Amino acid sequence: MKQLEIGKNEAGQRLDKYLKKLLPNADSGFFYKMLRKKNIVLNGKKAEGAAHLAVGDLVTLYLSDETFEKFAAGKKNDAAPKAKTRIPGAWIPRLPVLFEDADILIVNKPAGMLSQKAAFADISANECILQYLLDTGAVSLQELQTFRPSVCNRLDRNTSGILIAGKTLLGLQRMSRQLKERTVKKYYRCVVAGTLTEGQHLKAYLKKDNEKNKVRIYDRKDIDAKGVADGSQYIETEYKPLWHSMGCTMLEVHLITGRSHQIRAHLSSIGNPIIGDPKYGDTNINQKYRRTIGIKHQLLHAYRVVFADGRQVIAPVPEYFSYFKE
Repeated sequence: MKQLEIGKNEAGQRLDKYLKKLLPNADSGFFYKMLRKKNIVLNGKKAEGAAHLAVGDLVTLYLSDETFEKFAAGKKNDAAPKAKTRIPGAWIPRLPVLFEDADILIVNKPAGMLSQKAAFADISANECILQYLLDTGAVSLQELQTFRPSVCNRLDRNTSGILIAGKTLLGLQRMSRQLKERTVKKYYRCVVAGTLTEGQHLKAYLKKDNEKNKVRIYDRKDIDAKGVADGSQYIETEYKPLWHSMGCTMLEVHLITGRSHQIRAHLSSIGNPIIGDPKYGDTNINQKYRRTIGIKHQLLHAYRVVFADGRQVIAPVPEYFSYFKE
């Protein structure tokens, strides 16, 4: 027998959804049968799978240890149990924490690290965040069976800077909503080719080629003339120059809409690609700085976020950005 108390991160969901997270290898028929036979009860009483859970509710499972372990062993076709956060033999780094409260965590992701892993062996920022929360006691392995903290925004592998994660269900929902509604303002810093002396507010349309994982930028007349409106998304990007040197300019970019590869493609479309960008950059310029300075990835950094109440969080710009300043 196992008795589990519902916490704030499990409350509000249906009982059958909670059970599916707890026992991911079991099918809906198993849960229906166990609930009907009262092998699984809610607060000591028979319950329907559609019952909604509240903080303090007790879910009791009259199952053998063997049955529980069989169905809790991990998602079907998963490479390893979800409860195992550490990868055997791997070192999970501690990312710099920029801000933390009871519900959210903001870290500074280095370039070269995925925001979320694509394969089991990957060490992504999300794994670093989970390990930090386990190490500090903010979550337990048991809690990870039914709720997993996660990043709310994503950065490209080779873009560094601010990554926001929800530590709790409330934090995850709140931050995801604010990012979707654009009440959180996001500012980036980057080094681009060319000398820019005045800021601009750029407006265009972006269309993604999923097969190539690449986007194209169109202005309104291109949309009308080429008929590419289907699948295109309106974008806005605002920037101001901070300094220029060596034929390059450091920009602070306000990402207003936030589409895939938006900053990289939008700046490239006006003739000022980001230094080191292998996808939208200038090959000759990239080779020059790779050979002379050792730049191997785009110089794009998520620098600052400003919340609706005026609070802001800043991630220091990596030192190698200053290589371009005389």
